[in-house]
Amino acid sequence: MKHIDEEKLEVDLSYRFQYLEEFIGITEDDLGAVHGAAGILAPLVPALVDAVYDQLFTYDCTKRHFVPRQSGYEGEIPESLETLTLDHEMIQFRKQHLARYLESLVTRPYDAKMVEYLDMVGKIHTPKAGSKDLDVPLVQMNALMGFVSTALISTILGLNLDRETEVKTLVAFNKLLWVQNDLITRHYQA
Repeated sequence: MKHIDEEKLEVDLSYRFQYLEEFIGITEDDLGAVHGAAGILAPLVPALVDAVYDQLFTYDCTKRHFVPRQSGYEGEIPESLETLTLDHEMIQFRKQHLARYLESLVTRPYDAKMVEYLDMVGKIHTPKAGSKDLDVPLVQMNALMGFVSTALISTILGLNLDRETEVKTLVAFNKLLWVQNDLITRHYQA
């Protein structure tokens, strides 16, 4: 039986990632499958981003988080929830961030910098980083991750990959999204 320092899991990001990677069973083959999907997924990123934002704008409890100024955005902010549209400059700014995130998942090496990036994805949705006005409840982050996961699965299933490649790609993304989910929820602990 391998000993895991549970206190260290909470304070050492690299240790946490290594534990998750080992426990979940993320292998070089998994990372190869993710990176191998880059060429065929890249052209589909804009449609995935649009689908995510369409879903976020379906509910007031998720749309409301786009009214306050977003971290790094310098332009005009929307007047209200009712006047905020998908073509607003700040939403275009946020869509660019999501597109870069999706591209990063399939192109960047999974090294210490990438682990920090994935961790920041969770942190920036809380007042702990980015905008102090942004505090997305965990239930909404979980709903978003569930939607992104389903959209990604549907996209991969629509690529007409050979069965072995399709299964490897789905399993690999599933593993990575569980790691991402952990690196989000850790920022919601009291």
